Formats: sequence, C-alpha cells, structure tokens
Amino acid sequence: MNTTETKLNLKGNWNVVKGKLKQSYGQLTDDDLTYGEGQEDELVGRIQRRLGTTVADVRHMLEKFSR
Repeated sequence: MNTTETKLNLKGNWNVVKGKLKQSYGQLTDDDLTYGEGQEDELVGRIQRRLGTTVADVRHMLEKFSR
C-alpha cells in the first residue's frame, strides 16, 4: 500500500479507525493518534515507534481497520 491509498482510506473514517486502534493497542495515546490531512507519514511513524513494529505493518493495520 502506498501513502496515497492510506490518505484516501483514512480521510472519511478516522474516528472509527482511531477507536479500533485504541481498543486493540491500549498503549497508543491520543497524541500518538493525532491525525490531520497530509500527516499520514507522521502518524505512521508515531504508531510504529510506540508499537515497535515496521512501517509496512502499521500501514497494513491502518488498511485493515479502515474497512
């Protein structure tokens, strides 16, 4: 998945995705999940650092929760 796909998928339903992420990964804070249009890479980086996972894993997780 590329950045454009993430941007399109997150745009309309970020509150839903954010809620799912917080339920699944309790260590994520509101600051970790702060998202504004055009900040996808920053968001992915914060989640990646907090969870200790790869960028690809975070992008996959965001795509999964966006469905």
